[in-house]
Amino acid sequence: MPRRRTIELVLDRPVVRRAAVMALIVGNVIGLVNHGDKVLMGTMLQVDWIKAGLSFLIPYTVSTISSVLAIRDQERLFDRLNKEGEKP
Repeated sequence: MPRRRTIELVLDRPVVRRAAVMALIVGNVIGLVNHGDKVLMGTMLQVDWIKAGLSFLIPYTVSTISSVLAIRDQERLFDRLNKEGEKP
């Protein structure tokens, strides 16, 4: 698949929205598991906040990649079915 199409999918509004929702849900869970005690005790350092921020980036990336791969698979299947339908 051309790089341009992949970029279009990564920036596609439904893909971005789905990834953002997943990042908010999963990122909060990961952040609480990894840093909840420090947040409650008020002992978070700058490096801890950076790590907590990365907790949102990981699920966003995973969701985006999964969505793009699923859409690409669906498009390939659709193309293949259309080509099979054109055969005499």
